[in-house]
Amino acid sequence: MIKELEGKLAFVTGGSNGIGAATVRMLATLGANVIIGYNAGKDRAENLLSEIEGEGHSILQMTLEDSLSVERAAKKIKADNKKLDILVNSAGFTKPVPHNDLDALDDELMDRMLITNVRGPFAVIRALRPLLSSGDDSVIINLSSVSGFKGSGSSIAYVACKAAIDTMSLALARVLGPEIRVNCVSPGAVATDFVEGRDRKKLEQQATSAPLQKVVEPEDVAKAIIAYITHLKHSTGARIIVDSGKFLK
Repeated sequence: MIKELEGKLAFVTGGSNGIGAATVRMLATLGANVIIGYNAGKDRAENLLSEIEGEGHSILQMTLEDSLSVERAAKKIKADNKKLDILVNSAGFTKPVPHNDLDALDDELMDRMLITNVRGPFAVIRALRPLLSSGDDSVIINLSSVSGFKGSGSSIAYVACKAAIDTMSLALARVLGPEIRVNCVSPGAVATDFVEGRDRKKLEQQATSAPLQKVVEPEDVAKAIIAYITHLKHSTGARIIVDSGKFLK
């Protein structure tokens, strides 16, 4: 396989699991040096580090809710590197709350969701902008969701967060060009453990109502992320939807 990302440096937040881990594997296979960002799963990050192809990879702890943690992580990357070519904002969290149960979505949970899923990715971009500006055709890919434009998802807080990511990405695409491209990938339900209580059987049932009738795997989303990096060089402020067409329903 052609190592078309050889010499490129990538940082993937939430890189130890799910979509992030699938993206890390693909980036490494294409020759990129990858920094695997993780929050609490150090063992999982270390295991992934030992499995991926190539050398020069590393792991880096970062907690999105903690501004000092984000600053420390960015400082570490800056100390070790002169540029950053690829930033994939994959980290985040959700907690299922029925949309009609407004009382269950209290201020504490709402604040945590917004801080982790919106302020956190923005803080990472802000801190790493100088390194990204020093790269060659640098690109930021923010992991969003069809929830952001459909208004349906694990909770009202989550759909609000992803709508914010969509709009924030558009605004950043305008101001960070021409040095940095900013794009979104918007999956639907993906076969990961991201949403509590959503198992494989439930995903297969949901897939029957989608035009393509297929369960979306983490690798499917990772391929869309890679497409922005390797092929869609003239795309910024764009969105790729990966949900087997279920958003059409």
